[in-house]
Amino acid sequence: MKIIKTITYRVENEENEIKSETIRVKISEDKKKQMYCIHRSLKNQLKNGRVRNANTKTRSEVRGGGKKPWKQKGTGRARVGSTRSPLWKGGGVIFGPKKTTYTSKINKKEKNLAISTLLYNKQSKTKIVDRLLITTEKPKTKSALETLNNINIEVNKYKNILIIVEKKTKLLYLSFRNICNIELIEAKNLNILSLLKAEIIVITRQSLKTINIK
Repeated sequence: MKIIKTITYRVENEENEIKSETIRVKISEDKKKQMYCIHRSLKNQLKNGRVRNANTKTRSEVRGGGKKPWKQKGTGRARVGSTRSPLWKGGGVIFGPKKTTYTSKINKKEKNLAISTLLYNKQSKTKIVDRLLITTEKPKTKSALETLNNINIEVNKYKNILIIVEKKTKLLYLSFRNICNIELIEAKNLNILSLLKAEIIVITRQSLKTINIK
Protein backbone atom coordinates (compact mmCIF):
# COMPACT_ATOMS: atom_id res chain seq x y z
CA MET A 1 0.00 0.00 0.00
CA LYS A 2 1.26 3.46 -0.93
CA ILE A 3 1.06 6.42 1.43
CA ILE A 4 1.74 10.12 0.82
CA LYS A 5 4.39 11.68 3.03
CA THR A 6 5.26 15.35 3.38
CA ILE A 7 8.90 16.47 3.54
CA THR A 8 9.59 19.94 4.92
CA TYR A 9 13.01 21.40 4.18
CA ARG A 10 14.64 24.48 5.63
CA VAL A 11 15.80 26.80 2.85
CA GLU A 12 19.26 28.29 3.31
CA ASN A 13 20.06 31.65 1.75
CA GLU A 14 22.69 34.35 1.96
CA GLU A 15 20.51 36.67 4.10
CA ASN A 16 20.05 33.88 6.72
CA GLU A 17 16.27 34.27 6.57
CA ILE A 18 14.28 31.31 7.90
CA LYS A 19 12.20 29.90 5.05
CA SER A 20 10.80 26.46 4.39
CA GLU A 21 9.79 24.46 1.36
CA THR A 22 7.48 21.43 1.34
CA ILE A 23 7.13 18.58 -1.14
CA ARG A 24 4.81 15.57 -1.15
CA VAL A 25 6.13 12.14 -2.05
CA LYS A 26 4.56 8.71 -2.45
CA ILE A 27 6.27 5.85 -0.63
CA SER A 28 5.40 2.26 0.19
CA GLU A 29 4.29 1.51 3.74
CA ASP A 30 6.15 -1.81 3.82
CA LYS A 31 9.94 -1.45 4.29
CA LYS A 32 10.64 -4.69 2.41
CA LYS A 33 8.73 -3.37 -0.60
CA GLN A 34 10.69 -0.11 -0.37
CA MET A 35 14.00 -2.00 -0.59
CA TYR A 36 12.66 -4.21 -3.39
CA CYS A 37 11.66 -1.14 -5.41
CA ILE A 38 15.06 0.53 -4.93
CA HIS A 39 16.87 -2.70 -5.81
CA ARG A 40 14.87 -3.19 -9.02
CA SER A 41 15.42 0.42 -10.11
CA LEU A 42 19.16 0.20 -9.44
CA LYS A 43 19.48 -3.07 -11.40
CA ASN A 44 17.53 -1.51 -14.28
CA GLN A 45 19.81 1.55 -14.39
CA LEU A 46 23.03 -0.46 -14.21
CA LYS A 47 21.88 -2.90 -16.90
CA ASN A 48 20.82 -0.11 -19.29
CA GLY A 49 24.21 1.54 -18.86
CA ARG A 50 26.11 -1.65 -19.72
CA VAL A 51 27.70 -2.03 -23.16
CA ARG A 52 29.94 -4.89 -24.31
CA ASN A 53 32.39 -3.39 -26.81
CA ALA A 54 34.42 -6.53 -27.58
CA ASN A 55 33.76 -7.43 -31.20
CA THR A 56 35.28 -10.06 -33.51
CA LYS A 57 34.73 -10.68 -37.21
CA THR A 58 33.41 -13.88 -38.69
CA ARG A 59 34.79 -15.29 -41.97
CA SER A 60 32.15 -13.38 -43.93
CA GLU A 61 33.09 -10.05 -42.33
CA VAL A 62 36.89 -10.26 -42.77
CA ARG A 63 38.13 -8.35 -45.81
CA GLY A 64 39.38 -10.42 -48.77
CA GLY A 65 39.42 -14.18 -49.21
CA GLY A 66 37.23 -14.23 -52.31
CA LYS A 67 39.56 -16.32 -54.45
CA LYS A 68 39.95 -20.07 -53.90
CA PRO A 69 43.67 -20.54 -52.91
CA TRP A 70 44.19 -23.65 -55.06
CA LYS A 71 42.10 -26.05 -57.11
CA GLN A 72 39.87 -28.55 -55.36
CA LYS A 73 41.62 -31.73 -56.49
CA GLY A 74 45.02 -32.88 -57.65
CA THR A 75 47.42 -30.92 -55.42
CA GLY A 76 47.60 -33.43 -52.56
CA ARG A 77 46.73 -30.71 -50.05
CA ALA A 78 43.55 -30.33 -48.03
CA ARG A 79 40.66 -28.75 -49.88
CA VAL A 80 40.00 -25.07 -48.96
CA GLY A 81 37.66 -22.45 -50.34
CA SER A 82 38.90 -19.21 -48.76
CA THR A 83 41.98 -17.73 -47.07
CA ARG A 84 39.66 -16.25 -44.46
CA SER A 85 38.69 -19.65 -43.03
CA PRO A 86 38.77 -19.70 -39.20
CA LEU A 87 41.47 -22.41 -39.46
CA TRP A 88 43.85 -19.98 -41.20
CA LYS A 89 45.94 -17.16 -39.74
CA GLY A 90 44.19 -13.89 -40.58
CA GLY A 91 40.86 -15.66 -40.92
CA GLY A 92 37.59 -15.13 -39.09
CA VAL A 93 36.80 -16.09 -35.49
CA ILE A 94 34.36 -18.86 -34.55
CA PHE A 95 31.86 -17.97 -31.81
CA GLY A 96 33.81 -14.83 -30.82
CA PRO A 97 32.28 -11.98 -28.76
CA LYS A 98 30.01 -9.51 -30.58
CA LYS A 99 29.14 -5.96 -29.54
CA THR A 100 26.02 -6.08 -27.38
CA THR A 101 23.82 -3.46 -25.71
CA TYR A 102 21.83 -4.63 -22.70
CA THR A 103 18.38 -3.22 -22.01
CA SER A 104 15.72 -3.77 -19.36
CA LYS A 105 12.39 -2.10 -18.59
CA ILE A 106 10.88 -0.79 -15.39
CA ASN A 107 7.52 0.90 -14.90
CA LYS A 108 7.66 4.70 -14.56
CA LYS A 109 5.57 4.63 -11.36
CA GLU A 110 7.87 2.05 -9.80
CA LYS A 111 10.95 4.14 -10.61
CA ASN A 112 9.32 7.29 -9.19
CA LEU A 113 8.40 5.35 -6.05
CA ALA A 114 12.04 4.33 -5.56
CA ILE A 115 13.27 7.93 -6.01
CA SER A 116 10.62 9.23 -3.59
CA THR A 117 11.62 6.62 -1.00
CA LEU A 118 15.29 7.61 -1.20
CA LEU A 119 14.47 11.31 -0.95
CA TYR A 120 12.34 10.61 2.13
CA ASN A 121 15.01 8.44 3.76
CA LYS A 122 17.78 10.96 3.05
CA GLN A 123 15.95 14.11 4.14
CA SER A 124 18.33 14.58 7.10
CA LYS A 125 21.27 14.69 4.65
CA THR A 126 19.57 17.13 2.28
CA LYS A 127 20.07 20.89 2.06
CA ILE A 128 17.83 23.27 0.12
CA VAL A 129 19.34 26.49 -1.19
CA ASP A 130 17.63 29.50 -2.72
CA ARG A 131 19.99 29.32 -5.71
CA LEU A 132 23.54 28.41 -6.60
CA LEU A 133 25.13 31.76 -7.31
CA ILE A 134 28.47 31.84 -9.10
CA THR A 135 29.64 35.44 -8.67
CA THR A 136 32.17 35.48 -11.53
CA GLU A 137 31.31 35.87 -15.20
CA LYS A 138 33.87 33.23 -16.19
CA PRO A 139 33.79 29.67 -14.75
CA LYS A 140 36.06 29.30 -11.72
CA THR A 141 36.44 26.32 -9.37
CA LYS A 142 37.38 28.71 -6.55
CA SER A 143 34.05 30.51 -6.94
CA ALA A 144 32.18 27.16 -6.85
CA LEU A 145 33.94 26.19 -3.60
CA GLU A 146 33.07 29.57 -2.04
CA THR A 147 29.41 29.01 -2.97
CA LEU A 148 29.40 25.68 -1.10
CA ASN A 149 31.24 27.18 1.89
CA ASN A 150 28.50 29.83 2.15
CA ILE A 151 25.94 27.07 2.80
CA ASN A 152 28.25 25.31 5.31
CA ILE A 153 29.36 22.41 3.12
CA GLU A 154 33.00 21.40 3.44
CA VAL A 155 33.92 19.64 0.21
CA ASN A 156 36.83 17.66 1.72
CA LYS A 157 34.56 16.22 4.43
CA TYR A 158 32.40 14.16 2.05
CA LYS A 159 33.22 11.49 -0.55
CA ASN A 160 30.18 12.21 -2.73
CA ILE A 161 28.16 15.41 -2.95
CA LEU A 162 25.11 15.52 -5.22
CA ILE A 163 23.93 18.91 -6.48
CA ILE A 164 20.51 19.02 -8.15
CA VAL A 165 19.67 22.08 -10.24
CA GLU A 166 16.79 23.01 -12.53
CA LYS A 167 19.09 23.74 -15.46
CA LYS A 168 22.76 22.84 -15.82
CA THR A 169 24.24 25.99 -17.33
CA LYS A 170 27.67 26.08 -18.95
CA LEU A 171 28.94 28.35 -16.14
CA LEU A 172 27.79 25.92 -13.42
CA TYR A 173 29.09 22.85 -15.25
CA LEU A 174 32.56 24.28 -15.91
CA SER A 175 32.85 25.66 -12.36
CA PHE A 176 32.07 22.34 -10.64
CA ARG A 177 33.58 19.81 -13.06
CA ASN A 178 37.12 19.91 -11.60
CA ILE A 179 35.90 18.94 -8.13
CA CYS A 180 36.09 15.13 -8.24
CA ASN A 181 33.62 14.34 -5.43
CA ILE A 182 30.79 16.54 -6.76
CA GLU A 183 28.11 15.38 -9.20
CA LEU A 184 25.97 18.07 -10.81
CA ILE A 185 22.72 16.90 -12.40
CA GLU A 186 19.44 18.39 -13.58
CA ALA A 187 16.27 17.60 -11.61
CA LYS A 188 14.68 15.86 -14.62
CA ASN A 189 17.69 13.46 -14.76
CA LEU A 190 17.51 12.48 -11.08
CA ASN A 191 18.38 8.79 -10.73
CA ILE A 192 18.72 6.03 -8.15
CA LEU A 193 22.49 5.51 -8.42
CA SER A 194 23.31 9.21 -7.84
CA LEU A 195 21.01 9.35 -4.80
CA LEU A 196 22.43 6.14 -3.30
CA LYS A 197 26.05 7.28 -3.67
CA ALA A 198 25.47 10.77 -2.27
CA GLU A 199 26.53 11.45 1.32
CA ILE A 200 24.96 14.90 1.17
CA ILE A 201 22.40 16.29 -1.29
CA VAL A 202 22.07 19.95 -2.28
CA ILE A 203 18.86 20.92 -4.07
CA THR A 204 18.00 24.34 -5.45
CA ARG A 205 14.58 25.71 -4.55
CA GLN A 206 13.50 25.94 -8.19
CA SER A 207 14.29 22.28 -8.92
CA LEU A 208 12.02 21.08 -6.08
CA LYS A 209 8.98 21.66 -8.32
CA THR A 210 10.33 19.12 -10.80
CA ILE A 211 11.21 16.62 -8.06
CA ASN A 212 7.79 16.94 -6.43
CA ILE A 213 6.44 13.62 -7.81
CA LYS A 214 2.67 13.32 -7.91
